Amino acid sequence: MEANVKKVAAILNPPAPHMVGDGFRVHNFFPSGYKLNMSPFFMLDYNAKIEFSARNEPRGVGVHPHRGFETVTIAYHGAVAHHDSAGNSGVIYPGDIQWMTAASGILHKEYHEENFSKKGGPFQMVQLWVNLPAKDKMSTPKYQGVKHSEVQKFNLPDSAGVIEVIAGDYEGTKGSVSTFSPIEMYNVRLNKQGKVNFNFPANFNTGFVIIEGNVKVNGSENAKTDQMVHFENEGEAIEIEALENSVILVLSGEPINEPIASYGPFLMNKPEEIQQAIADYNEGKFGYLEE
Repeated sequence: MEANVKKVAAILNPPAPHMVGDGFRVHNFFPSGYKLNMSPFFMLDYNAKIEFSARNEPRGVGVHPHRGFETVTIAYHGAVAHHDSAGNSGVIYPGDIQWMTAASGILHKEYHEENFSKKGGPFQMVQLWVNLPAKDKMSTPKYQGVKHSEVQKFNLPDSAGVIEVIAGDYEGTKGSVSTFSPIEMYNVRLNKQGKVNFNFPANFNTGFVIIEGNVKVNGSENAKTDQMVHFENEGEAIEIEALENSVILVLSGEPINEPIASYGPFLMNKPEEIQQAIADYNEGKFGYLEE
């Protein structure tokens, strides 16, 4: 068994926070915080739990473009409203997921939901950028909004907790979201002393974010709230034990082994594709969205 364990490469503290717009105070675990290869996940912004004061004018991020990838927002506390130039809009509350495929190009904006803004309160979110394979980068934009009640759930034995399968497949429970490349993404809610086992292919890039609580990894290493556990690309088996009630975001995916050219909100394969994205954006080809 020991030889097949996916060992911990590092337990990472959250990098210094910065603001995205005036609504998201994020720790960028990668690519800028730590130089991790987590393909197909290109970026992980973690808004650790903070209190926002009440205000009438919702905080957030104004209209901006994306091309070549998907943005995934997972809510833990608070509420975020989304609008995009393809006509999609929605609000995500704790436990909800918003999966936007920018692909050939989209404009969007994200704000604290109006009622949440007026009351204020705790706010905690994760935003991921998921790269698209070259063949899919110019596909039609789409939007998948999944309410917490719709997320497929696997109840662990012995009242250990529950696995909410966002994408992929855990023990036959299939995720609610369709993806362009193989991705396993779960919210794992463990009760104190609850244990769970995972098996991911050795070559899959794997990282866990401890959203809440304190866990023991593979029987030996501890990780607690706001830390990220990054795993090596060998071995397959991972065991997690909760030392207190815990919430863990599990990310594992098959790397997309293609060249990357990135610039601001664009993620392509070649520099000339970035130039084209900028030109298309300036010519209004990403549609229109009101501020």
